[in-house]
Amino acid sequence: MEAGTFLHLHAIPWNPKRKASLPNFRRFVRASSNSQARYRGPKPYRNLVADWVSNNDDTVRTFPIFVGGASLLAVLFNRAASGIAPVADASSSQSRADLLTLGLAVTNILTGLVWLTIRPKSISPVNPQGVECRIISSSLPDVVVSELLWVWESLSAVTCCRSLVAVYDSICILQIGMAAESPNDGEALPVDAAKLMQGSLFQGVMKSGAQSYLANLSLYPGRSELPFFPKNTQAVILQPLGDRGIVIIGGDTIRGFTTSDQVLLFISLSVSELLETSISCFHFLSADFNVSHVPNGLPARGVKKKSDKPV
Repeated sequence: MEAGTFLHLHAIPWNPKRKASLPNFRRFVRASSNSQARYRGPKPYRNLVADWVSNNDDTVRTFPIFVGGASLLAVLFNRAASGIAPVADASSSQSRADLLTLGLAVTNILTGLVWLTIRPKSISPVNPQGVECRIISSSLPDVVVSELLWVWESLSAVTCCRSLVAVYDSICILQIGMAAESPNDGEALPVDAAKLMQGSLFQGVMKSGAQSYLANLSLYPGRSELPFFPKNTQAVILQPLGDRGIVIIGGDTIRGFTTSDQVLLFISLSVSELLETSISCFHFLSADFNVSHVPNGLPARGVKKKSDKPV
């Protein structure tokens, strides 16, 4: 059967009084911010015991002492009240049980004393003891300066980074953030790039070609090779910059640069190659380097030398 015949036989009568009806959809509009809508999804799991232990740390640590002391007194009271001779008799089952109970009670007391003595050290950020500085090599091209400042702003914003030093080919091209105070003039202590590149830290990083992370700087003897950092710098990352440079990042928290910090790893591993390529392409190391101290709050850019030759 053709489509036209079907439509002709089953024509819908036209009624001019019929009103077009639309489906009635309910609309819920809540303009108030204090809506009491209930969340029907899965609720997060909470361990009530763990929460109580963390909130009552001192009580939990002293609990074995009270248990051991009460057990010890109970054994002595039972021994005196039962009429058994105070001298332990190996043939008596009561004596053997009392000795075992006394051993467990003393063990509980010693456990409580150990828990009170050994406490986890609280790790918190420290305030770097030094002066704030922003020292950039004056012969750097603008594009390299922009990349260096972008690295610094990114690291200081998302990590515990408080100091950054970049050295390339025995020249300090960037020193920014907190630095050690010079005993002579009270300004930032400059970086001795030649001495730094002769030290064991730099040689070790260059030999391995990989990032080195000193999670607790105070435990490493190489701390003396970084005198330009504040004395209370807690952690340091050394990232090689090609084959001739290094980027050193100082943090204010012990183990503050965690492995889960994906932003830090991405910036440290990928941007270093970009900086090394930019520095090598412009060949600015053949020129004479001057250091420009940029005050805080002013834009930091490389100061270009005027050429006598007309353009």
